[in-house]
Amino acid sequence: MKETRVRKPEGQQRLFGLSTPVRSAVIPPLSAARWLLVLIVAAGVYFFHGFLVPVLAALVIAFASWPLYRRLLAAVGGNRTVAATLAILFILTFLVVPIALAGAYASNEVREWVGWAIETNRHGAVTPHWIATLPVVGDWLNEQWTRNLGHPGGIGELIQLISGANIGSIYRGVLAAGGSAFGLLLALLFMMIALFFAYRDGEHFAGQIDRLGERILPTRWERISRVVPATISSTVTGMTIIAIGEGVVLGVAYWLAGVPSPVTLGALTGVMALIPGGAPLSFTLVSIYLAASGSPVAGLALFIWGSVELFIVDKTLRPKLVGGPIKLPFLPTFFGLIGGVKTMGFLGLFIGPVLMALLVAIWREWLREVELADELAPAAPVELEGAPPQIEIVAEKKSQAG
Repeated sequence: MKETRVRKPEGQQRLFGLSTPVRSAVIPPLSAARWLLVLIVAAGVYFFHGFLVPVLAALVIAFASWPLYRRLLAAVGGNRTVAATLAILFILTFLVVPIALAGAYASNEVREWVGWAIETNRHGAVTPHWIATLPVVGDWLNEQWTRNLGHPGGIGELIQLISGANIGSIYRGVLAAGGSAFGLLLALLFMMIALFFAYRDGEHFAGQIDRLGERILPTRWERISRVVPATISSTVTGMTIIAIGEGVVLGVAYWLAGVPSPVTLGALTGVMALIPGGAPLSFTLVSIYLAASGSPVAGLALFIWGSVELFIVDKTLRPKLVGGPIKLPFLPTFFGLIGGVKTMGFLGLFIGPVLMALLVAIWREWLREVELADELAPAAPVELEGAPPQIEIVAEKKSQAG
């Protein structure tokens, strides 16, 4: 007796879908892969955004110091691990440690300023002699000082009027900022780790990025990828390194001239040197303070020294160090500084101008492409005008052949 088998139709519906696989995808595989990549990147940014600032700082330092690292790599025989370790040690010894010491000393001086402000707010203070004896504006400044700061509680009222916060909360904020050293050390540690791997595996990673970039922007990637490192190097060298140097040199000059809080004023001068015209304004104001407080010779000497130093830097050092394809104008520099500090804190002083320099570089590359397209556009009508006679000649030859 033969066993009967019941054959199910191929299109019969099961509990979960059809028995035959669906051959047409709802979303094309390429689009699905792209959206999946975007979601993964967004999730990575969300979960690891706390490490974004140290990694960006490490990349900026790596781009800026890459030519020197190549020389160090050649000196150690091509051993990337040894070269990256030595580079990290050099950066710690000659850059990070001095800046950290200067920052700690400057924070102590700022605390002294805040302490003086609290005592002045508690008891009031008379106008300093050097302010009252200033020519032209001395009487007006004396009147304003007496009206606003001469009585107890004057500084608190002024701060409350300007910022909406009282002096006690500002003092507690300064103490909290000084006590956040652990967070700064942790960010510094992450930055140095990222910088080590950027030195050791930077070329391999850059090659992978070039392969992906050629797929994404096949006609523009080569120019943009070459502009970015040169722009970062020139921006960091031309702005940051020179600003640090000017802050150190003028800070030593402030100390020799007898200016109170020379480390803090030197740090402020270095920050102001990031802005075009900021360094001359800084040492000019300090020179005026020295001259008005009874040290005209020291004030004049400081002004001459600052002018000579600025002339040497702007006419000799800066043109040699800044060899990149872009010179950042004043307005993008200012926006980069303010936006960087507001978004990333102290590291924003270095990262903000670099990002603005990249935006300006990409903008100029697009303008260059538009200009080249406009130059090549008039050649098209000439070819079109020459086309009809050729067509007529070909048609005439065909008719003669026929």
